[in-house]
This record gives sequence, structure tokens and C-alpha cells, in this order.
Amino acid sequence: MAREPRSLAGKVVAITGGARGIGRATAVALVRRGAKVAIGDLDPALTDQAAKEIGAGTIGLPLDVTDRTSFEAFLDAVEQRLGPLDVLVNNAGIMLLGSFTDEDDAVTDRQIDINLRGVATGSKLALRRFLPRRSGHLVNVASTAGKSGIPGGATYSATKFAVVGLTEAIRAEIRGSGVETSVVMPVPVRTRLAAGLQKGRGVAVVEPEDVAAEIVDALEQPRHDVFVPRSIGRTVRAAALLPRGATEAVGRLMKTDRVLAGADSGARAAYEREAGLAAAAPALPPAPEPIAAPEAAGEPEHEHETSDETLRAGGDA
Repeated sequence: MAREPRSLAGKVVAITGGARGIGRATAVALVRRGAKVAIGDLDPALTDQAAKEIGAGTIGLPLDVTDRTSFEAFLDAVEQRLGPLDVLVNNAGIMLLGSFTDEDDAVTDRQIDINLRGVATGSKLALRRFLPRRSGHLVNVASTAGKSGIPGGATYSATKFAVVGLTEAIRAEIRGSGVETSVVMPVPVRTRLAAGLQKGRGVAVVEPEDVAAEIVDALEQPRHDVFVPRSIGRTVRAAALLPRGATEAVGRLMKTDRVLAGADSGARAAYEREAGLAAAAPALPPAPEPIAAPEAAGEPEHEHETSDETLRAGGDA
């Protein structure tokens, strides 16, 4: 018998990387359910503007996910202004592509700091609030690249594998505590982060709103593994049963091994430049049929576009 969905009305939700992309789309979806939402991002002006546009009492607060003091101050401010935290969506993240052996250490460190350390810090701080109350929901946004290492994005894949493993371990540690966990694993999302990526055969590209809808569903009817689209979950589970050689052969056939490695460097130039690491990042070869980025005007983006400063603390993951 299906469980009655949990009401999100009045729930206090904090979202990192919330000024755009998945974060912003999730905020919009949640306020429609009556939640009280706070978005955090590094650029105060951008965050304030996004909060005003989302409306419904949404608040925008400065946040650098790489700084523990900033993260704790963010959560403190959320609770002071909205009430006890019910949900944290760790969404901030970036993706910089290229050959791993040529990758500058600054590129490696930047992705680890935002994509992994930021998530670990936020998870720890949120759980310390949730556990004494025996309630709360931790949502960590990872990627299907956290289930299968993707050439051309080795460090990115590593950080997402780590987020999947971290969230799974947390789930086991806090079992029976009343606190829920979810890890979100989307395929490429149509944002500037995905600009220039090759299209794998049979691999869908989803919108930020698709990911947001699944996050909301996982909050209303708690589940740990949140694949977007849901069908990719069956593919991932089936692939896990195959010998490695067979899995790799299928990847070559479907061209999923070229989705990141074959990215068009020209199409990604603005994103890489805005990440502040274009000079350090190894060049990528041009590729046919790139995934188009959304229009700049008012279009929410997946993970991480904007200025160097905003990207330093992450957009959405």
C-alpha cells in the first residue's frame, strides 16, 4: 500500500548553490509546496536577486561551502530567520574537464574542495542539528558519474563517487535515528556546465526542473537513491552485474565514454573561464553535436556558472 506523501508545508529547507540551476529550480518547486526556503551562494547580489524572484518569503544568504565558518553561519542564519532546519540540500559543485595526467593541481583541488569537502562539511553540520531532534532530511546532489567513472572528468567522477559513498555510509550510521538521507544522481543537466558535452546514444539530457521534481518527490516519499531520470537507475544496476570488459564495451558502443572526454573546448570556454581556471585546465578537443547551453537571460542552470568568485564556492551540482 502506497504511503501518504509527507507534507512539506512549513518545512525549513536550506539549499547550497541555490541562486541558479538545480538549486534554484528546487527552491521554486519547494515554495510551491509551502516550504520555507533559504538559498545560499557566494555572490550576495545574485543570491538576493534569485530569492526575490523566487518569492514566497525565500531568503538569500551568502555562503562559501569551502569555508566551515561560512557554512555554519549560513545554517545559523537560516534557523534564526526561518526556524529549526528540516532539510539541507547540498547542491553546490563544479565540473572542469580534461586529461587527468595533464590536470593542474589547482583544478583538482578546486573540485575536491567544493564537490566533496563542501558536501562533507554541510552534511556534518546539518546532522548535528537533525540527530538531537530525531528528524530531518539530508539530500546530497551527486551524479551518475558517481556510479561509473567517466573519461575526461576523472576528478569530477571521483568527487561524485565520494559523495555517493559518503551518503551511503551516513545512512548506515544513522539508521533508526529518524533522519532521512537521499543521494541524487542525474545524467547531464541542460546548463552551462553541460555546454559542449557529446551526446551519448540513448542518454537523455534533463532539465534542472526534472531534477528538482525528483528531489521534492524524495522528500515527500523518502528514498535514498534518486536517479534522474528514474530509468537510468535500472541501467546502472544492470551494468553493475556485467563483467568490466562488457561494461566498457557497451560504453564505447553507446559513446558514453566520449560524453566528457570528447567535449568541445570552444563551447565550454566561457564556463571554464568563469571558473577562473581556464589557463590551468588542459585543452579539450572539439566534438560534434554538443549539448546546447540554455539562454543566459533568466535561465536557471545546473551546477556552476557565473563569475570566478561564485564558482569558488560552487553553483549547483
